[in-house]
Amino acid sequence: MIFLLAALQDTPMMNSLQQLQQNVGTSVPQAQQISLSVWDLAVKGGWIMAILAIMSIIAVYIFVERYMAISRASKEDKNFMNHIRDFIHNGRVDAAVALCRANDNPLARMIEKGLLRLGKPLNDINASIENVGQLEVSRLEKNLAGLGTIAGAAPMLGFLGTVTGMIRAFYDMSMAGNNVDLIVLSSGIYQAMVTTVGGLIVGILAYVCYNILVARIERLVFNLEARATDFMDLLQEPAA
Repeated sequence: MIFLLAALQDTPMMNSLQQLQQNVGTSVPQAQQISLSVWDLAVKGGWIMAILAIMSIIAVYIFVERYMAISRASKEDKNFMNHIRDFIHNGRVDAAVALCRANDNPLARMIEKGLLRLGKPLNDINASIENVGQLEVSRLEKNLAGLGTIAGAAPMLGFLGTVTGMIRAFYDMSMAGNNVDLIVLSSGIYQAMVTTVGGLIVGILAYVCYNILVARIERLVFNLEARATDFMDLLQEPAA
């Protein structure tokens, strides 16, 4: 068998097959690796991607600014209510008010309003504290509506880009007549796909950021309500 294979290698047929294999190997070009950057993809998305970029910048700004504001508002001296209790029991209301004004946070402003209403019915004091609390929460929720709007509008804007991109692709197809190829259709299809992805990315990020801020505000509101209840209970405690 070995001698037979050796003999076949020297035949003209085997030489022709080897020559054909070499020609095929040299004639087939190697596949070129095509890379496409994120910027190139964004440019192919057209003018809608510019709007999505602006919306993403606004969403990031609102999230960072509100996150820092809520973090500052959430800071509280652990002994704050204990000091207020001591001042009230000792009849030092002015010192308690000064302590509230020295602390720049929603809780201190709520307690200060309650201290300034001392001597009036408890229902009036409680109502004044609740009013201040609502104002503080309203300040904390500043621009959250805009962030929620971006979370809902960005995917719809991306879908608009999908529709316009497909319209452009079909228009290019109709104008090309019988010479339709992928190059003619690529610009419209690129716009359709890229704007969809861009809108979803911006919308998802804005939605996540919105819910993070809402959760932190709800946690702060719960803490403010608990401290306001403690203050009202403090006013009903008998003097030592």
